[in-house]
Amino acid sequence: MLLRAALVTGLLLAGVSRLGAEEPTWPQFRGPDGQGNVVGTAPLEWSEQQGVRWKTPLPGRGWSSPVVEGNQIWMTTAIEKQGDRSKIERVGGTPAGQLDQASALSLRAICVDRRSGELVHDVELVHVENPNPIHALNSYASPTPVVEQGKLYCHFGRYGTVCLDTQTLDIVWRRVFEIEHYVGPGSSPVMCDDLLVLTCDGADKQFIVAVDKQTGKTAWQQDRPPLRSTNPDTCKSYCTPLVVENDGTKQIVIPGAQWIIAYAPEDGHEIWRHDHGSGFSIVPRPVVDDDHVYCCTGFGSTKLLAIPYKSEGDVSDADWVHSKQVPTQPSPLLHEGRLYLVSDNGIGQCIDTATQKVLWKQRMPGNYSASILRVDNRLYYFSREGVTTVIDANSPKGDELATNQLDGSHMATPAVVDGEFIVRTATHLYAIGQ
Repeated sequence: MLLRAALVTGLLLAGVSRLGAEEPTWPQFRGPDGQGNVVGTAPLEWSEQQGVRWKTPLPGRGWSSPVVEGNQIWMTTAIEKQGDRSKIERVGGTPAGQLDQASALSLRAICVDRRSGELVHDVELVHVENPNPIHALNSYASPTPVVEQGKLYCHFGRYGTVCLDTQTLDIVWRRVFEIEHYVGPGSSPVMCDDLLVLTCDGADKQFIVAVDKQTGKTAWQQDRPPLRSTNPDTCKSYCTPLVVENDGTKQIVIPGAQWIIAYAPEDGHEIWRHDHGSGFSIVPRPVVDDDHVYCCTGFGSTKLLAIPYKSEGDVSDADWVHSKQVPTQPSPLLHEGRLYLVSDNGIGQCIDTATQKVLWKQRMPGNYSASILRVDNRLYYFSREGVTTVIDANSPKGDELATNQLDGSHMATPAVVDGEFIVRTATHLYAIGQ
């Protein structure tokens, strides 16, 4: 009897352990490499009637992508108290008709059990009265959290950054770096060793800050270089950093208005910088190969640049530039010397990075905010209209393998865990697979 009780207790404790506090399998925006490349398998075809293991309604509104630690799927969301739309005024270059505004916010971390699809945790992290307006395509909970074993780091831009214990649900620390976003927060945090790095590219001021992930205390803070523009609307940006290694030395590449800069993790000093022109409001996350980091330049001057990151000081010129149908929201994907893009309005293309030749270009159904994912030799494109188009990455012409429709809109980029897609739409979370 004692042996049986001990075995039962052990199994129960193992079950609790598996619920969370494990090494994360999808720790950040765009997965383990931060660039959307997935090792493993994923479904090819699905619909509301086929291939959905569970479907769970989500509270509030948020475009943050799911991150996964063990059997815990974490996201952020905003519970909004409706504001008076008649009182919304133009912000910078954005007309009032393209803005939305709440009168109060509850900014929360929510957790869904990966096995059952049950919503198991819903924790308020920040309460805000009278928040600023956001763009109608944005949300108050757009930045994707970072998860590691036992800790979740949630960023809400000017409204705060919070470290949550994923087991006790205690708030470990909270910091506020207030900037003027104009149209809401967008940049996700990134982990680099023991630091959490935050991009604070506001319309009023622009700086990068790294905090100690254990305590939240500032390790370093660096102002961005001066900008030529005197228009606050063209000084803001929303890009998520990418940690890049060069001969074993890390650098944190962060595009912003006018400048793309690589920072040293140890103290934040600039390793190199590139003046890309007049671009601003940059959203796509960079991607990298052995020689170049590929960055989009946002609105105003929409280009994709190949920049040699094994550099120091001022990098005066990009090695090459592509300026046709470059996205301002979805991040590109790089695989085996091919760079895959999809523009916001659905023009997909594949570029050979060695020759800069466009290998194929085609119309994808719908409009796009979520970023491309690659699983094995399949490319997945997720539209705002809820359509996922699957393309053969080995095809010389971009052959379509499948088109899959869900009811909701894709604003968040999905996660891929154990051969399943974890898909967040505007209203629900799905587990798609076996």
